Amino acid sequence: MSLLVAMGYGGSHKDAAKQLGRTGDGGVDGVINEDRLGLDRVYVQAKRYRPDIVVGRPDVQGFIGSLVGLGATKGVFVTTSGFSRQATDFVRHLPQRVILVDGPTLADLMIEHQVGIRISQTIEFKRLDEDFFTEEQ
Repeated sequence: MSLLVAMGYGGSHKDAAKQLGRTGDGGVDGVINEDRLGLDRVYVQAKRYRPDIVVGRPDVQGFIGSLVGLGATKGVFVTTSGFSRQATDFVRHLPQRVILVDGPTLADLMIEHQVGIRISQTIEFKRLDEDFFTEEQ
């Protein structure tokens, strides 16, 4: 949820995201306003799995069922592992807009938006600006 807020959902407003479920509930874990006014909502499901365990179509179908039950049209399913081919094929033909975020994509987004990471070392390289000496001051 923090990542979606950092990506601009809810207008980066701290109250834009709300946790709904708990681990093992099988439903929706959270909801985030797509914009600061809350005109539309994005529902979130997250699965923290080992890299060798993939999220299959049944888990994705369960999430879609929760979206339908809530009257929702948009969802993000995030996992630390990956999705089966059947799961990714399934979401392509849905009337709901569901985005599947796998472990590598999640890591890239976390790094890009500096969520859940620590910078351990920064290296700065400097080079001479030759234009500085040719322009009139």
